Amino acid sequence: MPTKPPVLNLRRKILEMKPEAAFDYLVLAKIVEKEGKDVISFGIGQPDFDTPENIKEAAKKALDEGFTGYTAAIGIDELREAIADYTNERYGTDVKHEEVGVTVGAKGAIAFSILAYIKGGDEVIIPDPAYPVYEELVKFAGGKPVHVPLDPEKGYSLSAEELEKYVTPNTKMIIINNPHNPTGGLIEEKELEGILELAKRKRIIVLADEIYDHFIYEGKFKSALQDTEWRDFVLYVNGASKTFSMTGWRIGWLIAHRKVIEKLKDFAVNTTSNPTSIAQKATVEALRGPKDEVNKMINEFRERRDILVRELRKVPGVKVIVPKGTFYMFPSFERIVNEAGISTEEFVLKLLYTKGVVILPGSAFSSNSRWFKYVRFAFTIKKERIIEGIRKLREFVDELLEEKGIVPI
Repeated sequence: MPTKPPVLNLRRKILEMKPEAAFDYLVLAKIVEKEGKDVISFGIGQPDFDTPENIKEAAKKALDEGFTGYTAAIGIDELREAIADYTNERYGTDVKHEEVGVTVGAKGAIAFSILAYIKGGDEVIIPDPAYPVYEELVKFAGGKPVHVPLDPEKGYSLSAEELEKYVTPNTKMIIINNPHNPTGGLIEEKELEGILELAKRKRIIVLADEIYDHFIYEGKFKSALQDTEWRDFVLYVNGASKTFSMTGWRIGWLIAHRKVIEKLKDFAVNTTSNPTSIAQKATVEALRGPKDEVNKMINEFRERRDILVRELRKVPGVKVIVPKGTFYMFPSFERIVNEAGISTEEFVLKLLYTKGVVILPGSAFSSNSRWFKYVRFAFTIKKERIIEGIRKLREFVDELLEEKGIVPI
C-alpha cells in the first residue's frame, strides 16, 4: 500500500496554519488582470507611493560603498540609535538604543514576541476582527486566542471595561493594534490608559503593534510607550513599511526591556541572521532625513478616506463606519448580501470576476460570523480609481439584485 512521502509528514500545527487572505485575493486579481480585465484593487494593505528618493539614494550609496555583508543580528547601532531618537522625539519617551531590536519586517517582531512568551495553556486576548497573523502565531505557539469583539457603533474602539470581562488567570498577553487593521478604529488616549492600567494590575504583557501610528485623521492618539512603566510589561512593534512606503524592504523593530532584546538577538542569530544590510542604511535615512514626502502621503490618504466615505454612502445598503486611522475601512454589507441571498465571499468573488474590483470579506479577519457580512477596503489607490471602483460596485449591486428579481435597494 503506498504511503505518504516523509517530506509530507509536516507538523499538524503547520498544516493547520491559514494563509493571509489578502495575498490570496492578490493572486486572484492577477489572474483576472491577465485575462484582460481592468482591475481596481481595494485589497492589499500597501501604500501605492514609491519609496522616497532620499531613502533609495541611501540604499544605492550603501551598495556603492560595499555595505553588503552580515550585520549585527538585531541591526546596526546606527539604525537602533535612529529608531530610539525618532521614537523619543515623536512621543517624548526615553528609549535607549539597547532597548531596540531590528527585525525582518514588523512581522518578525510580532513572531518573536508571541513565540518567546506563549506556550500551551496560555490565553492571548486579541481584538476581533483582527490582522490574522496574531491568531495564527498564537495557535502555532500552543496558546489559545481569546477574541474581544469590537463595537462598530463606537468606531471599533476598545475599552478596558469590556476587555477585562475576558481576562482569566490564564491570560498571558493582550494584543492591541492601534490604529487598527482592518477597521481603521482608534484606541484613544483615555481608553489606552485604562487598558495599560488593567495590564499592570493583572500583570499581563501588552503587545502593542503601532505600525499605523502616523495614519491618524481624527481623535487623540497615545503610544503605549508613553506609559512610564512600559519596560515592565510592554512589547512595542513598529516598522518602516507603512510610514515610509517601504513594504518590500522588510525592516521592522521591537522596543522592549533590554534583557528581552538580548534574547531577541539570540533568536535572530538562529533564524534570520540579520535584517538586510542595505535596507538598514536606507531606514536610517528614512528616520533621520526629511519627512516632506511622508506628510504628503498622509494628507493624500486623508483625502482618499473622505472620498471613499462619500462614494460608499451613495451605495444603498452599505453601512459606513468612518475610520479614524490607517488606510482601511470596514463597512457592513449585511443588507446587500441578505437581499441578494449570497455569502459575502460569493459577493466578493463575483465582484472581482465580473467587474474587476477587489475587496476583502470580513471572514479574512475573523472566524466569528458576526463579521462575515463586513468587508475591508484599503484606500491605497488613486482618487479617480476609488470613484470608478465604487461606481462599478454600485453597478454590480444593481445587476445582482435584478438577477434575483429584486428591485435594487
